[in-house]
Amino acid sequence: MIGRLNHVAIAVKDLAASTALYRDTLGARVSQPLPQPEHGVTVVFVELPNTKIELLEPLGADSPIAKFLERNADGGIHHICYEVDDILAARDRLKEAGARVLGTGEPRIGAHGKPVLFLHPKDFCGTLVELEQA
Repeated sequence: MIGRLNHVAIAVKDLAASTALYRDTLGARVSQPLPQPEHGVTVVFVELPNTKIELLEPLGADSPIAKFLERNADGGIHHICYEVDDILAARDRLKEAGARVLGTGEPRIGAHGKPVLFLHPKDFCGTLVELEQA
């Protein structure tokens, strides 16, 4: 059911400093910051030959990333994102298998302009999983 690894998301306190680290120290190509108010974050994508790293900075105190950073002061891996061919079919299959879909269970549009869903970390080895329509 899951396809390609789309990205690994890392929560950061300072998006500009983190972007500079990846761009200037590691020599990576990075996108411009993209505010995602509906998700409470600003993101930058670090482009790699086989996937992406998504740097997430909270957009306001109510951001889920702000809450994550309260518990993880240095930041860290927040979630991993897999592509799926049919997000609704994947959702239904996962729910039938007992997995919990976060939020309303309806896909929302993510940073790539495609429908996404998040799966409860307790159902996936302690890892928050994002599914994105391929």
